[in-house]
Amino acid sequence: MNVIADQGVRRGRKFDQVLDGARKVFLRDGFERASVDDIAREAGVSKATIYAYFPDKQLLFMEVARCECHRQTEAAEALMAADLSVRAALTVAAERIIAFLMSEFGQRMFRIVVGEGQRFPGLGREFHDCGPGLIHERLVHHLGAYVDSGLLSIDDLDLAADQFAQLCKAGIHERLIFGMAETVTPDEVHRIVHGAVDMFMARYGARTLPAG
Repeated sequence: MNVIADQGVRRGRKFDQVLDGARKVFLRDGFERASVDDIAREAGVSKATIYAYFPDKQLLFMEVARCECHRQTEAAEALMAADLSVRAALTVAAERIIAFLMSEFGQRMFRIVVGEGQRFPGLGREFHDCGPGLIHERLVHHLGAYVDSGLLSIDDLDLAADQFAQLCKAGIHERLIFGMAETVTPDEVHRIVHGAVDMFMARYGARTLPAG
């Protein structure tokens, strides 16, 4: 179910145009400083058009976040062929999670939500639901399928999905968010991806008992 749409968002001919303009302004100015006037100017539409689609700025912000997170998730899903081994599927998932963490969008949205969460308490929860929460949901789904196939042994899928996502952040998330590094080298990404997958498989990989 699309919660954003249920809250009063309407679609129209210039909907994508508005989202593109809003995305640029939010990433440039943050949530609080972004004005509807600036968004209208960037999108090349009138304020009336924006208000016809979005009753308030928070819904517009969340739709920008939701669309980007869904785009990233769908890109990852497209790589998850049904015949992939567990290790290969986890490697794809880890690479996509890290790519999002390293992206300009991922870093700036995180800073916006954390920085303005006190003034807008619902912002963090809504961003979680359409971002990290969506990733968690898809991880649980895929891990569950591998458990059903006997390829993984997991009692608590929610915990395992959270653990895997956190393993993918090791050595990256804090350095980028705190400005300690502007980017992460391909060698570092490779090291973190394969370290995360190795540790996860060591804990949850199904073990066959020796015959006899």
